[in-house]
Amino acid sequence: MGKGRLLVVEDDPDIGNMLRIFFSGRGYTVHVTSRGRDALTLTRQELPNLIILDIMLPDLDGYAVCKELRTVPRTSHVPIIFLTQKDERTDRITGLQLGVDDYITKPFDIEELELRIQNAIARSDRESLTDPRTGLPAGKLIEEQLQRLLRLSDWGLLDIRIENLEAYTDRYGFVAADDAVRFVALMLGQIVDALGTEDDFIGHDLTGGFVVVTNAACAESIANRIKQRFSEEAASLHGRIDASATSADEGTPPPPPLMMTVGIALASQGPYRGIRELAEAAARARHRDRGRLSA
Repeated sequence: MGKGRLLVVEDDPDIGNMLRIFFSGRGYTVHVTSRGRDALTLTRQELPNLIILDIMLPDLDGYAVCKELRTVPRTSHVPIIFLTQKDERTDRITGLQLGVDDYITKPFDIEELELRIQNAIARSDRESLTDPRTGLPAGKLIEEQLQRLLRLSDWGLLDIRIENLEAYTDRYGFVAADDAVRFVALMLGQIVDALGTEDDFIGHDLTGGFVVVTNAACAESIANRIKQRFSEEAASLHGRIDASATSADEGTPPPPPLMMTVGIALASQGPYRGIRELAEAAARARHRDRGRLSA
């Protein structure tokens, strides 16, 4: 597993290429774009662990990009470092007001930038804000979303889990299991983009499950598409591993196939007296879904 995913939003191609080469060599997965709107699209497609964001861009400026990222639940937690030629006090204040995590000016020391990136990602992990494998919100951020639901109406909460992942890990190892988890995170993002709304939330809790918060009208169609897509593609997760199996694995029975279960809790099924009761309602629905798979 690498150090994380970086999204570099920089309109100077030389700087963008330099950052890509340097941080790729340091073990990061790096995507580079020169346009703010493309940055918003890339962030929805695969959530980065951190964004390096220039202020002066040819379409949306960095402030507009930052504001959009901070107001959308799916990206509000992603650490952002402004990288810019502007060094005025008002520019720094504006960035901090928008929720920027750090601010570094050009010309810059790339090793200093690396340390700031490491610190921002480590701080996010330490505070249980994100899952290090997927970059998705975890811990406190999921709790905040559930607390918000208690004050709203017309929502749907999806409790999602990869069944038989423990046996899969025992057979194929943690690297293969982490790849499967990241595959699911990417799949969820694609499905929510296609069937949900821009205000939808995707989280990955520390026990290994995923949560999706959407509106009630979208919940069932998202759940059905998740199970359909996973059923269609899960066999390839086993197939790629089995194709590379060693002689030591011969004669060892394969683990049970990976399956996806989804439980739905709706606002209309409430009221709920707290987030624990809400989470338990979604978990019970997921257990019923697992029972149908086993029948």
